[in-house]
Amino acid sequence: MKHNLFKINSEMKPSGDQPKAIEALSNGIIDGLDSQVLLGVTGSGKTFTIANVIQKVQKPTLVIAHNKTLAAQLYNEFKELFPNNAVEYFISYYDYYQPEAYIPRTDTYIEKSATINDEIDRLRHNATRSLYERDDVIVVASVSCIYGLGLPENYFRGTVTLCVGQEITRKDLLTYLTGVRYERNDVELKRSTFRARGDVIEIMPSYEKVINRISFFGDEIESITRIDSVTGEIIEKPSEIVIYPAVHYLSYDEETDETLDLIRQELNNRLVELKNENKIVEAQRLSQRVNYDIEMIKEMGYCSGIENYSRIIERRPAGTPPATLLDYFNENFLVVVDESHVTLPQLKGMSFGDRARKDVLVDFGFRLPCAVDNRPLTFEEFYDKIEQKHGQKIYISATPADFEKNSSSQIVEQIIRPTGLLDPEIDVRPTIGQVNDLLKEIDKTTEKGDRTLVTTLTKKMAEELSNYLQ
Repeated sequence: MKHNLFKINSEMKPSGDQPKAIEALSNGIIDGLDSQVLLGVTGSGKTFTIANVIQKVQKPTLVIAHNKTLAAQLYNEFKELFPNNAVEYFISYYDYYQPEAYIPRTDTYIEKSATINDEIDRLRHNATRSLYERDDVIVVASVSCIYGLGLPENYFRGTVTLCVGQEITRKDLLTYLTGVRYERNDVELKRSTFRARGDVIEIMPSYEKVINRISFFGDEIESITRIDSVTGEIIEKPSEIVIYPAVHYLSYDEETDETLDLIRQELNNRLVELKNENKIVEAQRLSQRVNYDIEMIKEMGYCSGIENYSRIIERRPAGTPPATLLDYFNENFLVVVDESHVTLPQLKGMSFGDRARKDVLVDFGFRLPCAVDNRPLTFEEFYDKIEQKHGQKIYISATPADFEKNSSSQIVEQIIRPTGLLDPEIDVRPTIGQVNDLLKEIDKTTEKGDRTLVTTLTKKMAEELSNYLQ
């Protein structure tokens, strides 16, 4: 693992209330405070403050934003401030997502339908790779970070290190690549695919736009070349490379028979329950679906919707939380919750909607009860995972809610902007005689050679006031 230091590369220096806030927050983290609040007005440079705190405390950091747009903005800002460190982006990779659902009132089953954004998926893989390889990592994430991702130990077990001079047969390498879900494509080499021509195997990893060319001499790796996928130029000829899996969710063949037995056991138990409730149609539906999935897993190693069996595959007890992005962090990291007054309620609500939808699918025989445990973390589990990893939290908001205030050891205010500008004073006046008062203010402004902007509640009011003034 690389032990690089976080170092800001910027001509800007902290000013206004920033130096005081940086000092207070950094000292709070060093002193072991569990939670703190950065209460800063809009435009006070809270992101720059947090960047300086990260530089001072030197901790891997997870920054959570409440939507993709804000996450992208923060990602670009941190990427600019820390050009020599690993700043990663982890959001939902769906351009379109229709979850599996059933509407009993109209007897309508809606199959899962989704369109995956290839570039975002690449960035997600790059984030988990960076967390494995180095400790100078900032991951900017949306609430997607509390959804199941697959066990990190299974994911990292699927990595392979290839070295020049290493003895490995061409067949073994091809078997490995298909085992970690790379697809063979001898025509078009794109992300998460490989092609094999004679003694040369070319791999386009899941996490970067670079072709890794492995040349064999017999059963020995003769050379490794990294090539730009667009220009075809040689980037470097390293002595070794690490290849990571093409998907985050992996299970291994030696466990398959036991897994299938456990799925059958849960199916038989559930069929007994449904028949006792006289749900014959539901029992038939469930039996047909699960037996088809079992055959697919047996023959192909996976099936559509395999994540619904994740609790059984991972040998988790019922009701236990799935592995998420938080599990890929090492201990003693920092969690920054941006716009906490919006983000925390969103984190709280994700599990409730998911549970309601899954309960209906289970009740009507579309899924086994284990599907309920393929879910986002509850709010309590989210906090438990951070505590287990000895993580510390900073909430950022201009209007923090009672939860942040009550659970934090200190509230750090950042009121004065780096520019020195304060919010304009607001003068609230009575509605009686407001139009005449407005006319007087317009006259004063016009005498100075300035212009006036008047806003109204509706279009109709704007028209009436405009006519009156004319």
